[in-house]
Amino acid sequence: MNSAISLESYKLTKRFGGFTALDGVSIKVRPGTVHALLGENGAGKSTFVKCLVGYYKSDEGAVLIDDRETNIESPTDARNLGIGMVYQHFTVVPGMTVAENLLLSQGEIPNVIPWGKVRDALSKFMESAPFKLDLDATPMDLSAGEKQKLEILKQILLHPRLLILDEPTSVLTPDEADEVLYALRASAHRKECSIIMITHKFREVMAYCDDVSVLRRGALVLSKEVSETHSDELASAMIGSSESQSSAKSSTSKEIMNSSSSSVLSVTHLTAFGDRGQLALNDISFEVSKGEILGLAGVSGNGQKELLETLTGQRTILSGEISISGHSFQANRAQNQSLLVRGLPEEPLINACVRGMTVEENLALRDFDEAEFSKFGFISWSKLRHKAKAAIAEYAIKTSGPEAPIGELSGGNIQRVVLARELSKQANVLLVSNATFGLDFAATQEIRNRLIAARNTGTSILLISEDLDEILELSDRIAVISSGKIVHTVASSKANRQTLGSYMAGERQELESIL
Repeated sequence: MNSAISLESYKLTKRFGGFTALDGVSIKVRPGTVHALLGENGAGKSTFVKCLVGYYKSDEGAVLIDDRETNIESPTDARNLGIGMVYQHFTVVPGMTVAENLLLSQGEIPNVIPWGKVRDALSKFMESAPFKLDLDATPMDLSAGEKQKLEILKQILLHPRLLILDEPTSVLTPDEADEVLYALRASAHRKECSIIMITHKFREVMAYCDDVSVLRRGALVLSKEVSETHSDELASAMIGSSESQSSAKSSTSKEIMNSSSSSVLSVTHLTAFGDRGQLALNDISFEVSKGEILGLAGVSGNGQKELLETLTGQRTILSGEISISGHSFQANRAQNQSLLVRGLPEEPLINACVRGMTVEENLALRDFDEAEFSKFGFISWSKLRHKAKAAIAEYAIKTSGPEAPIGELSGGNIQRVVLARELSKQANVLLVSNATFGLDFAATQEIRNRLIAARNTGTSILLISEDLDEILELSDRIAVISSGKIVHTVASSKANRQTLGSYMAGERQELESIL
């Protein structure tokens, strides 16, 4: 069997026109180790690994494999050298079975496939694989976590000597993430392969990785053994600050909650269909109190999208009721304004902005028709521009100016625009869904700190997130949604990661139904 390789990049540089995406990066991956690669969006992580797999050709520098300089001109070259990569987005073919997807990953396929021999070989492979899948299942039958496992199995089947993983646990439950990372680390430590893992989760770095390197603005700023560092140092290296931007919870929220235990957002027996006519929300009930963050945890596709759409008036309710401060809520613009209901959705450029408008126009969408900015049907753009400039300064929005098209901004800055607009006045309720997904460390911490600040001034926040670390960090209470039902609720101070994960995976409710 092939053994793990050592890989070293020497002053690797990649330019795109006048922009230097990778600036003299030298990283050594020791054979049989798990090497974490950290950095904000745009730090150069993807460019670096794409140079390693032959997707990009570096302008300067070299790649050494087992101490020998090696030219990697294409992904085929990388594959022949034993370098495999699991991408963040799924590449499986939905209509094919697991067996067919595994066979397809082999590259060259004969005109006539000897399925008897293929099935025997794949069954034998699956017996020794770190995780098991039904060879006859199709990706449409698999959960998001199982699809990710299939992506990894496709690479393991090729016996890679170096395996590159791009955010491998982003769609996994905590238990699945631990299972996958434990198995991969064990494989590396048996010297079967070396691993480079792009991640943004410090817990995974500290628990499963041997070495870590941090890129910032295309340059290497830190590289050392994990045992010699800590999360605060890694955070500081990523953002270029001497102080990590922690968002420790204040006790203010508890004081507000104790002073007023009545619910602000109340959802009672809510039921709704999904896009395919299935029951997506099944008799859901929960409450969010004043100055409280209720975190809603769950694996993608268990009703979170449909719940947010019912709360924002985008999906018809079959039965049940939504109320805000005791008022029946239909989520129209007038009620949003009078009851001060605001939102911070996933993919804000699609769900919360008008792409063809400028930054100042998007900032004005909530209040352009209020008396302060409109008189006799005429909008005072000078006043709105003044307000926009103040918001840009307060929220540190990186833009060429208020008149810049919203689409020119980075994802983090678009979220800052939405947050500045939604929190321009004291919000009563804030509906948040995967607001930091895909954002870099600095933008993520900025958004999280703003949510904490809003909660501490009395805003009631429903935080829907597929990032359990985020849920645990920010929430006062945690509810788990599975198959369109709320299956578990617990105070965050008493929450257990493994217990939450088992409810997210549907294991606890199955056991409880049997008992």
